[in-house]
Amino acid sequence: MNNTGNTKKLTKKDLWKTNIRFLYSSQINWNYERMMSSGYLYSMLPILKKLYPEKDDLRDMMKMQNQFYNTASSMGHIILGLDIAIEEQEGRDAYDIIPGIKTGLMGPLAGVGDSLWGVIWSTVWGSIAATFALNGSPIGILLWVLFNCTVYLPFRFASLFLAYKEGVKLVTTMKDRLQALTNSATLLGIMVVGALIPTVVKVNIPFVYKNGKVKMNFQDMLNDIMPALIPILLVGLAYWLLGQKKLNSSRVIWIMLILSIVLYNLKILG
Repeated sequence: MNNTGNTKKLTKKDLWKTNIRFLYSSQINWNYERMMSSGYLYSMLPILKKLYPEKDDLRDMMKMQNQFYNTASSMGHIILGLDIAIEEQEGRDAYDIIPGIKTGLMGPLAGVGDSLWGVIWSTVWGSIAATFALNGSPIGILLWVLFNCTVYLPFRFASLFLAYKEGVKLVTTMKDRLQALTNSATLLGIMVVGALIPTVVKVNIPFVYKNGKVKMNFQDMLNDIMPALIPILLVGLAYWLLGQKKLNSSRVIWIMLILSIVLYNLKILG
């Protein structure tokens, strides 16, 4: 190691470069060996080149940054910000610190990001946008773009600067709150998904029993008991299928698609 602390100071321009790079390349060259490591290294390159002008130092730090890494892209800017703050302060001494920071945070942040942005955000605003689109209105796509440009993207950009400014203090502050935030976001996501079932999943029973003057509409009977019973059962079936070992989301989609076609042609569901 040539030196310990770093004398070079980073500028906002350096941070913006990393921010933008991670935004569009966080999962570039994603692979099963190191997952998002290539995207992370590519995002950090402008910082590394400025902090480590010596080729040997730069090479070693690049190898360190190319180790296994995987988290929710929506929360990855926080780890980048912490990484940059520590390396700017510690220099080559950060070689042994950064892998621990990344390992300790990428799991909890993945849970928060997947729950908060992958489940709640996408489900709520995606459903609103999809509802407009299903009714033939172009407002749907405009809303989806607007929501992401005014909330999601600004959050990702701001989180890097916040983490960089707060540095290690942010890790200790977040440590005890990440699990509670993850659990709360997951619970809220489940509630939102459950509430959206009756409005998004449109399924009914078209079969009508007739015997002389007697006419029995099964859907009307279900509406008096539980109006969204069929959509709930179908969602429950999909959830159960996803828990089976040999099934994944793609196979479950095909199963539900084939099942829908068969039941529709048999006049069982409509």
